[in-house]
Amino acid sequence: QVQLVESGGGLVQPGGSLRLSCVASGFRSDYKHIGWFRQAPGKEREGISCISRSDSSTWYVDSVKGRFTISRDNAKATVYLQMNRLKPEDTAIYYCAAPCDGLGYWGRGTQVTVSP
Repeated sequence: QVQLVESGGGLVQPGGSLRLSCVASGFRSDYKHIGWFRQAPGKEREGISCISRSDSSTWYVDSVKGRFTISRDNAKATVYLQMNRLKPEDTAIYYCAAPCDGLGYWGRGTQVTVSP
């Protein structure tokens, strides 16, 4: 049974940092890439970052470039999203998904709230 389990969300002040983790298990074969999505209240879910398994190439949506960093530890089957200089508009439920097109498996999400 494939599972993606996110953790690390919480309440943080503007300008603060959080690190999200996503632990993957149950894949029959290695997934080629895995990514992070988020859904803010009243908005559609959007892809924000993706990392490949083979060469760790990465992609970021413009709104998080320079602030967020995606990384992975294949030995631990874990993908991380380091989020720095957080803004109130980053408030959302954050999901990991594999593969990055969102047509495969999803975690249940972790809430990130950025507020004074």
